[in-house]
Amino acid sequence: MRLAILKILALTACIWLVSCSEKPGEQHAEFFVFGTLMEVTTWGADKQLSRKAFARLHAQFQDMHRDWHAWEPGLLTEINDAFAAGQAVTANPAILELTRRSQEIEEQSGGRFNPAIGGLVRLWGFHTSDYPIEGPPPGKAAIEDLLKQNPSSLDVRIHGQEMSTRNRSVQLDFGGIAKGYATDLAIDTLDQMGISNAIVNAGGDLRAVGRHGDRPWRVAIRDPAGGIIGVVESREDEAIFTSGNYERYRQENNQRYPHILDPRTGWPVEEISSVTVITNEGLLADAAATALIVAGLSEWQDVAYSLNLDKVLLIDENGRVYLTAEMNKRIGFSGKVDKKIIETL
Repeated sequence: MRLAILKILALTACIWLVSCSEKPGEQHAEFFVFGTLMEVTTWGADKQLSRKAFARLHAQFQDMHRDWHAWEPGLLTEINDAFAAGQAVTANPAILELTRRSQEIEEQSGGRFNPAIGGLVRLWGFHTSDYPIEGPPPGKAAIEDLLKQNPSSLDVRIHGQEMSTRNRSVQLDFGGIAKGYATDLAIDTLDQMGISNAIVNAGGDLRAVGRHGDRPWRVAIRDPAGGIIGVVESREDEAIFTSGNYERYRQENNQRYPHILDPRTGWPVEEISSVTVITNEGLLADAAATALIVAGLSEWQDVAYSLNLDKVLLIDENGRVYLTAEMNKRIGFSGKVDKKIIETL
């Protein structure tokens, strides 16, 4: 039943519902974008102002869904078609910014975050909102063939509003960064409208500003094994994002293949079940969480250092927690946790 509802919502690109909470001073709206339920909550703002803000966000989210989607027809698919044909193409400011920032993060992460592997994502069947996917993985030869072409966002050249690449295997997929950028733009819109206390939650990934009345915004960190592992209180303006491999996957018999792929091997990530990052920007938190889960237990500290992150939490496939000293100061664990604190990155 839930799957049928989600399919109906997806056809309309973006549905928004406004509800008046019983809590005084709180206004709430829900949107369905990028296959994810996005929730926006304001505190202390005038009711009519909040409704006006929700309407403006609704229009913006519709534009994002249309322009940034990796497989539904829109501007990004047109760009990828042009790249495959060896042609230059005109992009809008948002996609140009997503590309520029993606290039920075790909370089800083040593290629562990790479939004140019859309062809590989499609090969694995992950260009879908319906999970889990049943059936065997793609053939090794097909994966190797794509890897030999070495698609990278660094291959994209930007001249004004025009984008081009000589590498025809480049297929942009902003699935690892779009929600983060969307939360940033939404917070900017709310700020411009005079709303200073709000939280934008994109399926559990969020950016919060101000306070929830007389207390900070409180954010639960999910345990991949089920339930909540702990709670974080936000500070004035923070993004808190988690990348996990436990919800979206391909399955063949008892073998699960998570949807997060290592751009260097072409295969799904192993070792780490989830990564949570706290920083001051949704775009960076989103991409960094993906890069760190790809980095694995042996490399995540180096990548965190390169991305200038100090608040990181990882949960490995056995349920053990690894976290930085700064993150340890911020999270209140729900119970006893097997953890290792990294004092210095």
